Amino acid sequence: MCRRIAVLGGSTTHDIIEILELFLLDNGIQPEFYESGYAQYFQDVMFDSPELTAFCPDLIYIHTSTRNINAFPVVKNTEEEIDALLEETYAPFEAMWQKIETVYHCPVIQNNFEPPHYRLLGNRDAWDPHGRLHFVKRLNARFCAYAAAHENFYLQDISYLASCYGLDKWSDPFYWHMYKYACAVPAIPALCFNLANIVKSIFGRNKKALVLDLDNTLWGGVVGDDGPEGIEIGQETSAGQLYSEFQAYIKAHKDIGILLAVDSKNEEENALAGLRRPDSVLKPEDFLVIRANWEPKDENLRRIAEELNIGTDSLVFVDDNPAERHRVRTGAPETAVPELGPPETYIRILDRSGFFEATGFSQDDIKRNAMYEANAARKKQEAGFDNYEEYLRSLEMRAEIRPFSPLYMARIAQLTNKSNQFNLTTRRHSQAEMEEKAADPGCITLYGKLEDRFGNNGVVSVVYGHFGKGEAEDIGPKSDREAAGGGKTGIAAREEKDSAAAGEGNPHGGAESFHIDLWLMSCRVLKRGMEFAMMDALVKECLERDAREVFGYYYPTAKNRMVKDFYALQGFDKILEDEAGNSVWRLDLCGGYETKNHVIKVEEKQDEDDKGKRI
Repeated sequence: MCRRIAVLGGSTTHDIIEILELFLLDNGIQPEFYESGYAQYFQDVMFDSPELTAFCPDLIYIHTSTRNINAFPVVKNTEEEIDALLEETYAPFEAMWQKIETVYHCPVIQNNFEPPHYRLLGNRDAWDPHGRLHFVKRLNARFCAYAAAHENFYLQDISYLASCYGLDKWSDPFYWHMYKYACAVPAIPALCFNLANIVKSIFGRNKKALVLDLDNTLWGGVVGDDGPEGIEIGQETSAGQLYSEFQAYIKAHKDIGILLAVDSKNEEENALAGLRRPDSVLKPEDFLVIRANWEPKDENLRRIAEELNIGTDSLVFVDDNPAERHRVRTGAPETAVPELGPPETYIRILDRSGFFEATGFSQDDIKRNAMYEANAARKKQEAGFDNYEEYLRSLEMRAEIRPFSPLYMARIAQLTNKSNQFNLTTRRHSQAEMEEKAADPGCITLYGKLEDRFGNNGVVSVVYGHFGKGEAEDIGPKSDREAAGGGKTGIAAREEKDSAAAGEGNPHGGAESFHIDLWLMSCRVLKRGMEFAMMDALVKECLERDAREVFGYYYPTAKNRMVKDFYALQGFDKILEDEAGNSVWRLDLCGGYETKNHVIKVEEKQDEDDKGKRI
């Protein structure tokens, strides 16, 4: 994943960029950077820097500090004067953020301010209107209010980082006066690691599940040896309190949509007995999968991923035993395995690892565990049917398929950055970019929600495309030869030739051609017929706008092989495939189109009477 990131600094930022690049590469993001001149962050935005405009950033990071606050209150100021000074300090930042939203339409990460490195009024500085610390807190509160009201605006909490690192070390004046670094050079890795967590979350690189050991991880002791009554949990001992606090921390992750599973070397009955203790915060029902056996933990981990229908790269494995951590790191190197210390450090280590950085938060996140539980109920229901279509009908599925809506835009953007297996072109988009697609009259955009008798799956499918020419730059990833400087090859070269021939009878050239730029679906609704319902709705939209043909594109990745024949199943003809497996497909609409969805009732897009008819 390549991303253009503009770093606009109120201080020296060169080393920040170099270290940030390392953390982003570790998260699968290949960054290209634009760096403002020293303390030119405001000027670059407000006075339309040609270099920044030409760079066309995917994300802008504004790195400022308390050093960039031009004036603080003094004791002779009245409260009215201090209020005016606060507004004078805040207003340029809001003007800059709004200009970015209007001109660049990309996410913004803005840090808040670390506490000033001295307090003129001592402890009174925290509450007196004349105090520098009080002024910074008020300014940070204004930044928080703006973040709460704007979807594509994210705060980096430098105030918290500096406190954790140690304010005296973080704000060491030597590094400011010598090099104009807003934080001490030794603190830059901590700053960049935290920043990289925000960036990778925006671009869909968060983890999805915690896989937890039991003995000496969720409780003290070994339940098989000590018995459930002998393990340490609860309020009777200090160690028990510590493990209870850790369990409560883990359970809070379930509330924000993180999936929980157990991978323990134990007899299952012992594991369940430990979780069923009255004073255990976590209960068996809090876990979607419990694998308590004597199999190697990396093998259990892979089976857990299969049951959850997610990749092992979406898992975080938590185990107190260094030998087990090593086994999983070796056997499943794509899984995150934090290095744990003593039990009292468990929360701090996990909390500061940034595995689940919550840049976006939707109702679907809150309901995610319930959705997975409902999927388990569906599998149980499936076992009672010999005919698969009858099973699908028994689910009583209902879909809502409509153009992109502001109500679901955060979830739509989230899906584009998370879905890999059922994603034909694997394009990644920020929320701002998806909002642009929704506003473009030359595009068709559709989201699909699906619910059934077991529950609501939320938004599970996203499709968008455009009318007219298929442009080479929009076809997909460049081939290895092109990336190496050998020019466009394969599909890209063919598409460029077709674009040049537009209007001369070529099938890609006219406004009657519709090109599917992105088609994805959540894996939790695979084989439920939702792909056919979405295609029916898309074709209906195309026909209403006089399209005569639809083009689809497939670009193979390590994860999306399952959809290699997707367009063939939808009735498309393959018209081109290059040596890398990238392919172009065409659906002729001139002879009509037969709807393919027979099991899902679609609201406002398709009546039951239309099923099976030609349109």
